[in-house]
Amino acid sequence: MSRRTRTYLPGFPYHIVQRGNNREACFVATEDYQVYLELWTECANRYGVSIHAWCLMTNHIHFLVTPERADSISFAMKVIGSRYAQYFNKAYKRTGTLWEGRHKSSLVQSERYLLTCMRYIELNPVAAGMVDKPEQYRWSSYLSNAWGEPGIITRHDEYLRLDRDEERRLHRYRALFSSAIDADDIHVIKSAAKYNRPVGDDRFCEQISARYGIEFPRQIRGRPRNEGDG
Repeated sequence: MSRRTRTYLPGFPYHIVQRGNNREACFVATEDYQVYLELWTECANRYGVSIHAWCLMTNHIHFLVTPERADSISFAMKVIGSRYAQYFNKAYKRTGTLWEGRHKSSLVQSERYLLTCMRYIELNPVAAGMVDKPEQYRWSSYLSNAWGEPGIITRHDEYLRLDRDEERRLHRYRALFSSAIDADDIHVIKSAAKYNRPVGDDRFCEQISARYGIEFPRQIRGRPRNEGDG
């Protein structure tokens, strides 16, 4: 049986998550992270994907992206996943699948959740106990979004609305990290990633369904006892 085609809406942001098979490491050496980012840069340009935030964890990845076309994300993820797996298997003399199935994707309600989703992605290393502060972790977009360092980032309109002046905008973005993300918002993001649901409220989902004919499972509110990892 063929896989059901993913429906991506051009111009809307998506939170993309992909995990290593059996939660095993996808990145071991510095070169691994560099190769993966180079593939993302190449494929984002080729297929029309704007990257707003990203984080490479040891055994999974997070990207917040906006596709130019309905097939932009699907093509990019297929090529990146395949080529990186070939590189990784050759580098570490292994065989078999690297990834735990297909990537997960969640449509993001920009005005309500985009900046929260960016914080969630860039705080993953802190939540995992790998570092104390996001700026201490090399393999994320935090230094680009918070300090203006060069990177593969395209600024989303919601990010740009923080301030017209770049220095003040960077300062206001850093200030967002001075407080913890609301636990209910974390639950919404994690649940959406797990079940390919939108990161958005019920009204947003209803509006998208009515306009584009896409049916989504109803969001489950409230936090379970154990959320698991990021």
